[in-house]
Amino acid sequence: MTFQAAEAGGVGQPPTNHFLSHVRDWTLLVICNLIWASQFVLAKLVQQDMGPVTATFLPMALATLLLIPIVRYRRRRSGAATPAPRGDVLRFALIGVVGQVVAQLGVTWGVRFAPASNAALLSLTLPIATAIMAYLILGEQMTRVRWLSFALAVAGVLQCSGVEWDTLSFSSSAILAGNLLILAGVLGSAFYNVYSKKLLKRYEPLEVLLYSYYAVLVCLLPINLYTEPESLQHIHAFGPMVWLGLLLLATLQYFLSMVLFLTVLTRLDAVQAGMSNYLIPVFGVFIAAAALGERLTPRMVAGGVVVLASTLLITAYEEHRASRAATRVVATPGERQ
Repeated sequence: MTFQAAEAGGVGQPPTNHFLSHVRDWTLLVICNLIWASQFVLAKLVQQDMGPVTATFLPMALATLLLIPIVRYRRRRSGAATPAPRGDVLRFALIGVVGQVVAQLGVTWGVRFAPASNAALLSLTLPIATAIMAYLILGEQMTRVRWLSFALAVAGVLQCSGVEWDTLSFSSSAILAGNLLILAGVLGSAFYNVYSKKLLKRYEPLEVLLYSYYAVLVCLLPINLYTEPESLQHIHAFGPMVWLGLLLLATLQYFLSMVLFLTVLTRLDAVQAGMSNYLIPVFGVFIAAAALGERLTPRMVAGGVVVLASTLLITAYEEHRASRAATRVVATPGERQ
């Protein structure tokens, strides 16, 4: 059951290998956020025949079915036959409900009441919320490199985030409720990212994902049956394109991207991994331009490049500096002998 996180580049490795391993982690985070950015297009496709809650429940259920045989096989090979302690069961339920369910439904229901520009603006607080929670829960610190990366990322993402400042609204009670739901969803995502890192010290990424999905499905099923019973009743009538969208959401969004993200999280701080979420609106703009023909300006391209550079700075460069510093600390006593 215990999972020992592999350190990104051991002390004895050459500096070049250190840097390449950190670039690998950065590349995996880029892939994760590219997949997450495509979620909006896929969700729009499947919601032609179902409500938003069903569009979340069904692909997560399919992803869970994919995870079960893989996790069981890996546990048998490792000889881990004992079930998770009760305390960990509650922790998995916590990240499943407070993390995944709140994150999914908060945004889904929030955009019904608040303008899309409000959602785009509030989503920019995700890495900030992750940094605050990482400090409170994990004791992670903000360094000068991290502050610089945050500043660059915010500046870049504001150039291509799609926030329409003239349509922002915080006036009515309905819009306020929508904003609070969206913010709750953002905080739920941040909590999942941070608290998962505690569990990754004892469990594999696949296990953390599967056990948290159990809690999600137990919670979402009654909500789905109550709010959108007709969607599940007409599941047999879904067309081929809708099923394709559901399968892509299950395999890419809820399976592959999450496994990659949790794997990287075993090697990087939650603050570093969370900073990559600023790539989501950037990739969203490029996907909209490619798939929907929306206008792409030079300013948007420049903003995207700045965000990419900021995420590379906080992952590969900062970890490379830390690894070199650790190497010098270890090497010093040997030189004195």
